[in-house]
This record gives sequence, C-alpha cells and structure tokens, in this order.
Amino acid sequence: MFKFAKLYARRDEDSSDLAFQKQLLIIISSFLFLCGVVWTIMYYCMFGWTIPAIAACLFAINAVVSIIVSHRLKNHLILVYSIFYAATAAPVIAQWAMGSMENSGMTIVWCFLTPLGILIFTSLRPAIFSMGIFAACILITAIAPPILPGPKLVASPDMIKMLYSMNLVISFTVTFTTCAWFVHTIKVEKSISENLLLNILPNDVAVELKKFGKVEPVSHENVTVLFTDFKGFTEISESITPKELVAEINHCFGAFDEITTRYQIEKIKTIGDSYMAVGGSFGGRECTPWHVVSAGLEMQEYIRKRKLEREKEGKFCFEMRAGAHSGPVVAGVVGVKKFQFDIWGDTVNIASRMQSHGEIGELNITGTTRDMIQDKFDFEFRGVLPVKGKGDMEMYFVRGK
Repeated sequence: MFKFAKLYARRDEDSSDLAFQKQLLIIISSFLFLCGVVWTIMYYCMFGWTIPAIAACLFAINAVVSIIVSHRLKNHLILVYSIFYAATAAPVIAQWAMGSMENSGMTIVWCFLTPLGILIFTSLRPAIFSMGIFAACILITAIAPPILPGPKLVASPDMIKMLYSMNLVISFTVTFTTCAWFVHTIKVEKSISENLLLNILPNDVAVELKKFGKVEPVSHENVTVLFTDFKGFTEISESITPKELVAEINHCFGAFDEITTRYQIEKIKTIGDSYMAVGGSFGGRECTPWHVVSAGLEMQEYIRKRKLEREKEGKFCFEMRAGAHSGPVVAGVVGVKKFQFDIWGDTVNIASRMQSHGEIGELNITGTTRDMIQDKFDFEFRGVLPVKGKGDMEMYFVRGK
C-alpha cells in the first residue's frame, strides 16, 4: 500500500510537498474505500439491499474507479473532488433514506470530511463552498428531514446507539488526526524556517525582524573583523571544472563555519572565494578579539593540512591569506527580498586591507588588534607599511598562542 502511495499519480516535476500530498491523498482515499465497504455490509445486514447500502456500495466503487483514473491521468485532483464530494453525497442519501438524525445515528456528520479534505488538497475558496454545502445539508436535515421513497427503515435502539458511536467517534477521530497532522506540520515548518533565519541573521536580529518586520541599524563600538581569501583563485578556476571548484570551496567554507560556530563568531557572508566574519556583541554572544584571532589561526591550519592531503592525491589545492582589525562598525539588515545581515565602517575596510596586504599561510593584523591580545599570542612585527587610502599602519603576523 505505502509502496503504491509513493508512485500514485507521480510526475517527475512534482515538488516534495506535492509528492507528499499525493501520498497522503491515496492513503486517506484507501481508508474511505474501506469505510464504504464496511458501510455497505453494515447497512445490508440492517436493512437489506436498500438505498443506504446502495449508496455506500456506490461510494466504494467510486473510490476505486477514481483512484485508477486519476493515477493513469497523473491528475490527483480528479480523486480529490470525486472522493470528497462523494463523501457528502453518500452520507446524505443514507441519512435521508433513514429519516431524522436520531434514527440514523447522525450519519450525516461524515459530510464534514468534504470541506476538510478539499481544504487540505486544494485551496480555501472551494473549501468554503464545500462547507456551505455541508451546512445546508445539516440545516435541511435538522429543520425538515426529507424522506426518500422506499420502505421505511427503522433501526433498533441498540443499532442506533452503535451508529451514533461509530459515526461520531470515527468521523471525529479522522478530523482530529488530520488537525493534529496539520499542527505538527506547521510546527515542523516553523522550526525549519526559524533555523534558516538563524543561519542568515544573529539571534537578536532575527527576533527583532520577526517582531517588528524591520531591523534598526546598531552601532558596535568594539568588534574584530576577519577576512580570508584564496591565492590564485582565478587561475585555479580556469584549470578545473566548475563542479570541482565549487565542491572544494564548499568543503573549506564548511570547515570555516564549524570553526566560527565553535568560537561563537558571527559569519557575515562569502563573496566568491572570500570569507568574512566578525566577533563582538552579536546574537546575545560576547566575542573577544582572542576568539576571532584564534579562529583565523585555525582556519589557516586547516588550509595547510588540506593542502597536504590534496597534494598527496594529485589534486588542486588552495592557499590562503587572512587579515583582521578591531574597531567600531554599524550592523543592520539590508534588502527587502533576499535580505542580508551586514556590517559597515572603516573597520571593515581596514580588515580587508590586512588580508590583501598579508602573505600566504599567515594571519595579518593591525597594531590596534595586537594591543588588545598582546599577552595571549606571539607576534612578528612586520613594520609600518603603507595601506591604500589609510596611510601607514603597523602590521603583525600572529605566530601562535
């Protein structure tokens, strides 16, 4: 059954959500077919081959035919409308053949499956129309129960109690199960959405965006910005396939993500082969220059080990420069579509310059950053070097903790 559910009306272009809907639809339809068979047997035993038994039998036959036709035509909507509108027709016919709601054990309550099913598998507008039909059938039955032609069908008191129990318990159980599935699905999707949002934004920024629909820019007086960049990226990209290039970049940046997460640094973005991160008061975390510099050293160590592994295999490998600087920045969210958390300020520009003025395998920092961590690392003073647009600046290579 479940194997067929995966293949039911399946098209190659179906999204994962549509494929799941089709699987759910065929499972529900199969259950309703079994209900039709049970109703047929039950009504036949109670009243013989009369209108209720015939209606239930036709409902079961309709379910089988609709499943086959919709599967062959790869159109699940055929099954949606046929099975659920039949779920109104059959109970109403059986109800009106037996008379009042009391005599039938409220068989008509099964009609609620129609607006519920239409809502799940189509959209709100046809579901509202179906709900109107359901309400009209209830009102007609309650105010002036129609009596269909044929022999008067009278169930015993014990049979009426059984009908009440079966109709109310099973129909409400189906409704409850469906609603429970919806609530669970909504919670899962909400969790996925929130996790995706937290992958893009710091936690406090994500909370502000969800609460107010916008994020006010915030000044941070003392953060440390880290930049990395691969050497000869353009030349390497011309000598290998795009697939190989992207796979290796993704592998390296995945390792960098793990390092920044461990040191509680906020990754800002990647631009081509450049990786940018910042440490400070972001997402409720307090991150010091020590964390950023330690992360930069680990990134360089990872690239060195990765280079050795790739060279042994005869594969291309990256070498990397890294730079960092500490100072004030402004942070905020830009864009309406595909919005992005970013930081701006002279600190960002200087950190980028430290990377570009660095050397392969080294972490190049300014004197400002060095003064903040001078008792925690060993350094190599490079001198006072000219930086484009910034004048002369002290630079240091970080040698280790």
